[in-house]
Amino acid sequence: MSSTPELGPPPRRVTVEVEQVRRLVADQFPQWARLPIRPVSTGGWDNRTFHLGDRMSARLPSAAEYALAVDKEQRWLPVLAPHLPLPVPVPLAAGRPGAGYPFSWSVHSWLDGEPASADSIADPVRFGLDLAEFLAALRNADTTDGPRPGKHNWFRGDTVRTFEGHVRRALGTLDGHLDVDLAREIWQTALDARWDGVEYWLHGDVAKGNLLLNDGELGAVIDFGTCGVGDPACDLAIAWTLLTADGRRAFRERLSVDDATWARGRGWALWKTLVTCAQTLGRADNEAVDARRSLGEIFSEYPRG
Repeated sequence: MSSTPELGPPPRRVTVEVEQVRRLVADQFPQWARLPIRPVSTGGWDNRTFHLGDRMSARLPSAAEYALAVDKEQRWLPVLAPHLPLPVPVPLAAGRPGAGYPFSWSVHSWLDGEPASADSIADPVRFGLDLAEFLAALRNADTTDGPRPGKHNWFRGDTVRTFEGHVRRALGTLDGHLDVDLAREIWQTALDARWDGVEYWLHGDVAKGNLLLNDGELGAVIDFGTCGVGDPACDLAIAWTLLTADGRRAFRERLSVDDATWARGRGWALWKTLVTCAQTLGRADNEAVDARRSLGEIFSEYPRG
């Protein structure tokens, strides 16, 4: 495992039209050809996702880099799902390129629920505990032959140092707009926190859009495209990007997270948050407000002095 893996240039994304998906389904899975197809209301970043009837989804990677996850999800989701306390997507079919679309793609079971948000969580402590229970079960899964960090999951499970260039550039943009000295200290603390090398399964993108709520409670976890085996600290970023202070404490206690792992998880949250703050500087939309809130959580929770 490299200490400074190469991220490479940004992905070149493709557009996907409903008619393309209709042709792909009709050509490759004629048993579903009559089902209605429509885009999901909230689209993802890594995949163009479409409803296929009422109980399935067609997931088409938006770039070649994201297509690396298709075979991984097809292989590992059926292995992991029986060990997890919440529903996760079940792969139903694997598609191939066609109809002008260049990558492998998938048909998954559809899971109901709304993406999590701070305002829609009924009980923040209960939510933190439920999420911790899910991640604890995921970590207990057998890691034999599991996929190690790499381009297939943007090096989740490797060192957060991978993203040091992103952080430096973001801090340069944000200098004068926030306490960059404190941010640098938190970042350095994350870099200095050693991992003991014990590998676990990790989701890789425990984010609001991948946590589905039913009646305000955590009901399902989706999008395992960045899953893999390695340092699970990346899965802790949600503690600062969504959880309240009380929920964060419950989450950490249930997972029994030591100080070094917690510091690395904080580093993952800081990387995501600083990049978003830099990208939304001067804006006042929801994305900008959420990023500033997350940064406030990171700063206020960091043990200074």
